[in-house]
Amino acid sequence: MATEQPHPHRIVVVGGGAGGLELVTRLGNTLGRRGKAEITLIDTSWTHMWKPLLHEVAAGSLDVGEHQLEYLAQAHRHHFRFRLGRMQGLDRERRLVQVSPVYNDEGVAVTPARSFPYDTLVIAVGSVSNDFNLPGVSDHCLFLDTTQQAQRFQRRLLDRLLQAHSHRTPVEPGQLDVAIVGGGATGVELAAQLHRVTRLLPAYGLDEVQPDTDIRLTVIQAAPRLVPDLPERLSRAVADQLARLGITVHCDERVVEVTGDGIRTAGGRFIPAAFKVWAAGIKAPEFLADLAGLETTATHQLRVHATLQTTVDENIFAFGDCAACPRADGTLVPPRAQAAHQQASFLTRALRARLHGKPLPEYRYRDYGSLVALGHYSTVGNLMGRALNNLSVSGLLASLIYRSLYQMHLLALHGWMRTGILALTNLVRKGIDPEIKLH
Repeated sequence: MATEQPHPHRIVVVGGGAGGLELVTRLGNTLGRRGKAEITLIDTSWTHMWKPLLHEVAAGSLDVGEHQLEYLAQAHRHHFRFRLGRMQGLDRERRLVQVSPVYNDEGVAVTPARSFPYDTLVIAVGSVSNDFNLPGVSDHCLFLDTTQQAQRFQRRLLDRLLQAHSHRTPVEPGQLDVAIVGGGATGVELAAQLHRVTRLLPAYGLDEVQPDTDIRLTVIQAAPRLVPDLPERLSRAVADQLARLGITVHCDERVVEVTGDGIRTAGGRFIPAAFKVWAAGIKAPEFLADLAGLETTATHQLRVHATLQTTVDENIFAFGDCAACPRADGTLVPPRAQAAHQQASFLTRALRARLHGKPLPEYRYRDYGSLVALGHYSTVGNLMGRALNNLSVSGLLASLIYRSLYQMHLLALHGWMRTGILALTNLVRKGIDPEIKLH
């Protein structure tokens, strides 16, 4: 009588953001290719877009079709499996990830509710905007958490621009005004990109819209200064650049309500705007708050040890924005792209050690600084490290370093050859495609 062969170790990764996709690609190239483990990625979308690019998608300066990646194609090339669906529950005793049905645009179920077994589970579902339960935010604000949300903003703005152009003037005062709540990197980068895009409109025939008078851009920041992650001198440089562009900035203004007509602050100020964008904070997805007894923070992040194992279950790991990972000084690892990139590399090594029964290493966050790209106009930031000692950079050098971060992400996904081909293709497209997306 034949005996049943033991299955390879099953690693399930939930969430195909920057960190999750890099992790399954590396695991597939090593463990999956050699049959040492079965690697499965679960995500709610068919495609991946690097989240730091979403403000460019929203502004219309980047075409999603040229930069998104299809999970199925990536899985085929890199020896892992992709399954479409949204995680809705977890059975820790039976080690099953429960996934909800998937429906098409007509409301017809494409796939039923399913469960996927695991030996090791990695949760990397990222973060969503935190509206702090303020009145009107969820009803009247646009968000930039997903590609679909960024595209929705771009389409609505373009519709308003075309409407104003056809009437030879905005139909009503403030019809094209944009107010952005949040003066962090996303908020100021979006403001600068929108300024650049709207100034290109006359070149593409929308010359009835006068950007300097018809379109007002405003950034509202609760903190005393913009981009508080940067040193104060660089924050001032960002504020000065926005001022030169004519973008209004209100710091020390805490939003208390959002209406259909604008935004009200605790100081009694009312900022009228047709488009309200919320970029004022993040939290982990709410389904994590009550997930099979796993320990979470007030913002739904899963608490993990320095090994990135959850505090309740050693078979479940979490990393990226959805994980609360402690640092030696008692603070938590900040929810930044560089942390997710580092943790994906760390987990590639750690999970290989786990499969071989070796002790797990501990993750140590390394802060390499922050960069803020103000569209076509400027890039500023600071580089950190033992040799650099918090070096401030700006201009062309900062812009090249900023662009290299995306190339590093592509390199982790595609390797040197394909990344080089993609870079060359995008360079050629720049000479052919319009500078702004007009449909």
